[in-house]
Amino acid sequence: MAPPLIQLKDIKLTFGGTPLLTGVELSVSAEERVCLIGRNGSGKSTLLRIAAGLVEPDSGSRFVQPGATIRYLPQEPDFGDHASTLAYVEAGLGPGDDHYQARYLLEQLGLSGDEDPAHLSGGEARRAALARVLAPSPDILLLDEPTNHLDLPTIEWLESELQGRRSALVLISHDRRFLTNLSRSTAWLDRGQIRQIDRGFGAFEAWRDEVLAEEEREQHKLDRKIVNEEHWLRYGVSGRRKRNVKRLANLHTLRSQRRNYRGAAGSANLAAAEADKSGRLVIEAKNISKAFGERSIVEDFSIRIQRGDRIGVVGPNGAGKTTLVNLLTGAEAPDSGSVRLGVNLEMATLDQHRESLDPKSTLSEALTGGRGDHVMVGGKPKHVVSYMKDFLFSQEQIRTPLEVLSGGERGRLMLARALAKPSNLLVLDEPTNDLDLETLDVLEEMLGDYEGTVILISHDRDFLDRVVTSVIVPEGNGRWIEYAGGYSDMLAQRGADLKREAVTTAVVDEKKAAKATVPNATPRRRLSFNEKHALETLPKTIEKLQAAIAKQQKLLDDPTLYAKDRKKFDDASAAIAKAQQELSAAEDRWLELEVLREEIEQA
Repeated sequence: MAPPLIQLKDIKLTFGGTPLLTGVELSVSAEERVCLIGRNGSGKSTLLRIAAGLVEPDSGSRFVQPGATIRYLPQEPDFGDHASTLAYVEAGLGPGDDHYQARYLLEQLGLSGDEDPAHLSGGEARRAALARVLAPSPDILLLDEPTNHLDLPTIEWLESELQGRRSALVLISHDRRFLTNLSRSTAWLDRGQIRQIDRGFGAFEAWRDEVLAEEEREQHKLDRKIVNEEHWLRYGVSGRRKRNVKRLANLHTLRSQRRNYRGAAGSANLAAAEADKSGRLVIEAKNISKAFGERSIVEDFSIRIQRGDRIGVVGPNGAGKTTLVNLLTGAEAPDSGSVRLGVNLEMATLDQHRESLDPKSTLSEALTGGRGDHVMVGGKPKHVVSYMKDFLFSQEQIRTPLEVLSGGERGRLMLARALAKPSNLLVLDEPTNDLDLETLDVLEEMLGDYEGTVILISHDRDFLDRVVTSVIVPEGNGRWIEYAGGYSDMLAQRGADLKREAVTTAVVDEKKAAKATVPNATPRRRLSFNEKHALETLPKTIEKLQAAIAKQQKLLDDPTLYAKDRKKFDDASAAIAKAQQELSAAEDRWLELEVLREEIEQA
């Protein structure tokens, strides 16, 4: 087995008197792909920061292979005083790194490099932070929720980019599809300790359920053993003192084990407060259109939504998903066409940006509206502490300011506020952001049992497949089409990759408009930025490899080397073999690009 690039041993950390990490062990070898799984608040992000060298544990050791490079993607990137996104990305490069990668990756992620970091949206900030950690091609990538705020085309691009890299990965994510496609082993952080399996996320949930079921059986056996020993203490004590003392000590040990046992955290108790049934017809839109200036957002779109439908809206950031939903729900008026809402509609909404939350207010005030100690749930009062516990908040958090809540806790709070209001139409904008997998499971079950209608915007492919009955997708120039089934069904029906067309629509709309003036023109093939750079730099790479081979060959020319220093001989032989392989690949690639360049120039 290859030596680890990074290794954490017996890591312990306590926050506020509560042990967060109790003897955590984690090692990552070259090219390994590890997904780090755990409940919100279990310490995943803290452990990743310890691995990155940003947090010092109370005890334990951190080893990093000398010379190994590490890059860490936090949930909230700090742009400091950088004047542009390009300057921010370039600041993350090492002395020997290639600066062209900074601009190349920004372009791939839909940014120009000239953006002011102080005015970036959540999605733009995440893309700039990704470019910064990817540009140096580090040996180890530590990624904390890399898909947050990203649209589907960017998530799929990131998946492809990471699959093609040789960096070791440690991933924290709530996106099941992303984890399944990228991970090869799973580290489960649970109650302060890590359990690890050499299988990807696809095998995790079944394995986790087996572990918890076995643990429950062991606890049941322990309980029965304690009951038997206590029965002996009451009725079966004999005159043999030594035997009795030993057995009594064993009973104290069993009781101590039971007392110190930390059970698995429970699941959130999500339930929507349902209003009376709406009419059978919920929304009917006929030929609606909406434009902002020259740009058409929705063009001649019609749909009929009936009670019980679950509609998913997908597409790249900036495509107009929120505008479309606002048109359908009557929050915005269309420029043309008509929208008819059904009778007896009671709508509850979940805001993606959490703009309605005052960071200085407390958890209790956010739930009660600052009035008393009861929450109105479905029109009936419920004590705020009881309602908090339904969403996995502890009683001690009742006065906690919202600004110190984690992303997952803020997500659960927004759900708690939205689901307390009686509704028969739920409109959810990115409801899965920051939620842990267990809470996602409960949310899916709740939406499955909900008798009303659901319209949701999401970039979570697995969540869409599990929840929705149809998907609405942008096809460019304001056209939207509804496909039956989930996200995977939509892709099968379209017969085309959403990513390719969607990125064109969102990022280079002006180029598409220019091409429309020559509809039958075939675009001329050009060398890409990456290909041009490779063509320019490969000759230098080839020269360096040839020099390295000559240097090692000079050592091997010594006929006495094998007898004098076997290790030096073996190292030189291995170095030559590796360099020759790299030289052959570089020469083949240069030749391929040179032929392509000549063909383009002659066309």
